[in-house]
Amino acid sequence: IFMILSLLSIVYGALRCNILAIRIKYDDYDVHVKPAAYLCIFLWRSFEIATRVTVLVLFGSVLRIWVFLVVLLNFLGFCLYPWVLFWRSKSPFPENIEKELSRVGTTIVLCLLTFLYAGINMFCWSAAQVELSDPDLISKSQNWYRMTVYYIVRLMENAFLLLMWYIYRTDFYLYVCAPMLVLQLLIGYCMGIFFMLVFYQFCHPCKKLFSSSVTEAFLSC
Repeated sequence: IFMILSLLSIVYGALRCNILAIRIKYDDYDVHVKPAAYLCIFLWRSFEIATRVTVLVLFGSVLRIWVFLVVLLNFLGFCLYPWVLFWRSKSPFPENIEKELSRVGTTIVLCLLTFLYAGINMFCWSAAQVELSDPDLISKSQNWYRMTVYYIVRLMENAFLLLMWYIYRTDFYLYVCAPMLVLQLLIGYCMGIFFMLVFYQFCHPCKKLFSSSVTEAFLSC
């Protein structure tokens, strides 16, 4: 019961962050979110987060040491990615976050922001993409290429972790139909991607502002 309540709480938080990110990106427009959009986001985040957590738990139950390496690589990769983009953009160091902060304080705030960004992206696609070169520290453009790469790599990673769990599973899972469980988790993650595509294709409140349809964007990526 507590696990279900925690999952619902996290999914609700992800849903609110999605809506907030849309309002921030399109603050010049009057955004009206329909009930169908809420439903698509809820199903998208539910399948995505639930399957990701389950995959990590199964992998960690048989390879306890290696799961720390997986988590560490994910965390460091997503934490350093905004800084790499900032370094490549050759933009000046952000100074307008808070006037009372010194350069050291601003650096600490930016590090905490990237830590939060990395923690979210370990389990689901972050609704707001951090961009340190932007004055608002949030990317206002819709980067289909980055999203496509994220979901392809995440699906491959989940499949690999499930394969390792299947190979090294212990007698504890003797009465579990392992192939069916693996198939269900992979289908569950694909269902999350499906509802994400449905949301951007049909239910996004600002879909008319997209330069191309979602299917065309992902196919081009």
